Amino acid sequence: MPPTARARDMFVVGASYEIRRFAYRTPIKFGGRVVTDAEVFEVAVRVRTPHTGKEAVGWGAMPLGNAWAWPSSVMDNDATLAAMRALAKEVVLKVGRERPNGHPLVLCHQLSQSYAAIASDLERQFEWPEPMPRLAQLVATSPLEAALFDAHGKLHEANSYDLLTTEDVGCDLASFLNEDFRGEDLARYTRRAPQPTMPLYHLVGALDPLTDGDVAEPVGDGLPETLGEWIRRDGLTHLKIKLAGDDLHWDIERVLAIDRVAAEVQEERGVGVWYYSADFNERCPNVEYLLDFLHALQERAPEALDRIQYLEQPTHRDLRAHPENRMHAAAQIKPVVIDESLVDFESLQLARELGYTGVALKACKGHSEALLMGAAAQKYGLFLCVQDLTCIGYSFLHSASVAARIPTVAAIEGNGRQYCPAGNEGWADLYPSMFHVDQGRVETGCLIGPGLFGCRQRPVDEPPPVERGGDL
Repeated sequence: MPPTARARDMFVVGASYEIRRFAYRTPIKFGGRVVTDAEVFEVAVRVRTPHTGKEAVGWGAMPLGNAWAWPSSVMDNDATLAAMRALAKEVVLKVGRERPNGHPLVLCHQLSQSYAAIASDLERQFEWPEPMPRLAQLVATSPLEAALFDAHGKLHEANSYDLLTTEDVGCDLASFLNEDFRGEDLARYTRRAPQPTMPLYHLVGALDPLTDGDVAEPVGDGLPETLGEWIRRDGLTHLKIKLAGDDLHWDIERVLAIDRVAAEVQEERGVGVWYYSADFNERCPNVEYLLDFLHALQERAPEALDRIQYLEQPTHRDLRAHPENRMHAAAQIKPVVIDESLVDFESLQLARELGYTGVALKACKGHSEALLMGAAAQKYGLFLCVQDLTCIGYSFLHSASVAARIPTVAAIEGNGRQYCPAGNEGWADLYPSMFHVDQGRVETGCLIGPGLFGCRQRPVDEPPPVERGGDL
């Protein structure tokens, strides 16, 4: 049934954006691409109650991770970044002009139906040589979604995760998913309070030095230079390993080398249990490659295989174009999760048919998408993890709030502190327990209060935006 007007709806009365850029401390390599900086798109939305005229402002921010969301073979990095930036700006301006009203879950669902058409108009206007992928559309518009949910919570002086009942939204989950969710709402699939603490997954990129011998030129900024130093400083217990996917020997040796370093340091620390995740960024040519990788680890280092918590997006993101990549055999060994493939409920259902047993949620795909896919994953008994997009500052706190509020998520990812600490400056003063890792964990229990996580102010020393627009 269509949503009905609710007392806790809101009217959008203005929207604006700002763009900030940050250089990486060290480059990160994944999926065969190297990233050296971040462009963060920030959105502010002013909203008003339908009856009293009370107003509030919500914020959202996300790096425009075009290298991950749009790995084009016909457009260069600058071109795809400019295209995503154009879509992000256009959707913010559209909301500011049209001033929609309703619950943010409904507003975001309605808005998402227009992304493809707006992207197509921009494609014709700027003569892009290829259409913008759905994943890139979601990433570009995710800051606006976060700002809408944040504004809604602040307007009604409640945490956004506590405004997700059928009474709040005006309809049940079947309106967004399918009949399996008739009579259900997101309150059933979210926590009323965040997990007090959560372990943090530290990224080990393909270029990252493991030992002193791997350091060709020290960064010299006081932060750890090697994996062993990171583990010692932060007490890490969760390591996400970026793998090549097209070089089986390198992938196996990389895991074995990481396991040797980790085992040595953890023995020093008296830690007997730690975990890995293996991320192939869809580079494996087929499932046989993945099975060969798992069998080789079983033969050479069964303890390293035991430590792998899950396998992430082994093969091509286009599931419909590659139905031969069935994960049933691999999923009997370890959970196999989709990441780049997950762009809507239909892709989740297709992944289940192809043998995937887990999903990776990302705030950069939109807050509504994360909530809905989190509910679907729980409904169907899928393994759940939350990952970021080298999220920094506000975007990291947003991503962490998703992980802390969705049951069954065991850990969060936060590699902004490794590659782009400049983006966390100021925010670490406002939320010190989220940016200081102790015994491998961060204190997600602080992510409370009105809005997404109670953010009442921005750092006073943020770098100036390189561009701004809209009318708040």
